[in-house]
Amino acid sequence: MIREALPGDAPELGKLIILAMDDLAAKFVGSSDPNDAVPLFQKFAALPANQYSYENTLVYEDEEGVCGMINAYDGANLETLRTPFLDYLDKTYGFKHSPENETQSGEYYLDCISVSPRKQGKGIGKELIKAMIDHAVSRGQHTLGLLVNKENLKAEKLYAGLGFKTVEEVDFMGGRYYHMSNTELMH
Repeated sequence: MIREALPGDAPELGKLIILAMDDLAAKFVGSSDPNDAVPLFQKFAALPANQYSYENTLVYEDEEGVCGMINAYDGANLETLRTPFLDYLDKTYGFKHSPENETQSGEYYLDCISVSPRKQGKGIGKELIKAMIDHAVSRGQHTLGLLVNKENLKAEKLYAGLGFKTVEEVDFMGGRYYHMSNTELMH
């Protein structure tokens, strides 16, 4: 079942977010191990008004609990949603970098999509994306965008099958990504 996330989902959301981010999550906490970032993302998933908040997240829950998530928000709000996170990183971990903007106004941005390894290959990611498309449309959004690591061919294929097209290649926090966009919002 897909539902809106709640603050109580944060323990699982933190784990799922680092699965999506991998080494990128580790950079935020000055580590080489993404697992070191789990508490950071659990904290922000439980809080309102930030880019990783439960407020911007849908979860997939089955009889075993939350096993998938998708996090998205209006690209026009990136700076507002990102600021509390970056301020905390600076104060807590000495993270001084200012990441490139991964989205912009006019785009509803899919920030994190993740499914627990034990549940992958069952169509949960596709269901979550379709649910977020519906969610975005209900909020008057017309374009969805996302970044996908150029090396993640499986994810790129999934997004392409859901109507996303590569718009450009971008650099983000030291990695090379495809910026993909879906302007049709049909599924």
